[in-house]
Amino acid sequence: MLSDSLIETFRAKLGEAGLELADLRIGGTPNRPLVQVRIEWPDSDPPRGVSVADCAHASRLLESWLDASGPLGRHYVLEVSSPGLDRPLRWPGQWQRFVGREVKATVSGMGRVRARIVAVPDAETVVLEPSGAGQAAKTVRFADVRDARLAVDW
Repeated sequence: MLSDSLIETFRAKLGEAGLELADLRIGGTPNRPLVQVRIEWPDSDPPRGVSVADCAHASRLLESWLDASGPLGRHYVLEVSSPGLDRPLRWPGQWQRFVGREVKATVSGMGRVRARIVAVPDAETVVLEPSGAGQAAKTVRFADVRDARLAVDW
């Protein structure tokens, strides 16, 4: 249900409001999809946080489009929020933005790992340096990353 073209359409719709798509997940049931959208503002100095008003504006914008075009049917549930401190990393550009930061990720062949993002050499791979003594950096294909979030020490 989550095709590249659907992701790009969400990205374009949010771009109309100057926002960026941070994450998109579609779950629920075929008769009542649950659409979870996380939004953010593009990089700026100082950084701009996402407000409740921003979420409401994005929600109205997306609802108008979803109701008119019907890509998910008539009975969907839409949730719009900020990515939060432990934001998910889904696309290469997000990984590039956070080079030097630590992530908690589930990676095929490595399991659950906490690692520092060393580099993003291309759109297919990321170099991760696992935490712990004696752990060498490894090049990992994005296709092998099942889940990744910025690591936050509470």
